[in-house]
Amino acid sequence: MTPAEYVRTVEGFGTVGIDRVDPDRDAALLHGWVNEDRARFWGMGGTTLEQVREIYAHLDSLTTHHGFLVRRDGEPVALFQTYDPEADRVSECYEVRPGDIGVHLLIAPTPVPERGFSAWLLTALIDFALTGRTRIVAEPDADNEKAIARLVRAGFELGPEVVLPEVDLPEVFIPEKKARLAFLAR
Repeated sequence: MTPAEYVRTVEGFGTVGIDRVDPDRDAALLHGWVNEDRARFWGMGGTTLEQVREIYAHLDSLTTHHGFLVRRDGEPVALFQTYDPEADRVSECYEVRPGDIGVHLLIAPTPVPERGFSAWLLTALIDFALTGRTRIVAEPDADNEKAIARLVRAGFELGPEVVLPEVDLPEVFIPEKKARLAFLAR
């Protein structure tokens, strides 16, 4: 394994390491995560292992969108994606500001839920996302009440409910999505 791109020790939680998704190395792990019912809002349920590998190979080829595998004390715990909102469909739904960065987060399944886990993890992810940026935009599915509540507890301000338009390109298809915008300024 290569050294993490970003490492932060979070007091009382552990060491969080964030590095780019390697589509070949990580596809099997991510395939298991995205196909669980709890990940239904991620939008990749029913994908094959090869489709997951292709999706993250495509993402890895872009300069505007990035996938990261997040580890806690060396163990994979989340999939974190960042993107330039100007280069994403979300830009059709709000006025993008210089310094904005978009994020998506999928926390891995765990056999035993740990109180405060997502709050501690978000501490490191927010710090990582705001490196060189001034504001985070998130757009969870409007029906994902748990994710929206978690963002509010982390300090995000809720924006409007929007409809993200369908993307239908030769290399990627993303269906229309009803989302709730949320913003966190530095």
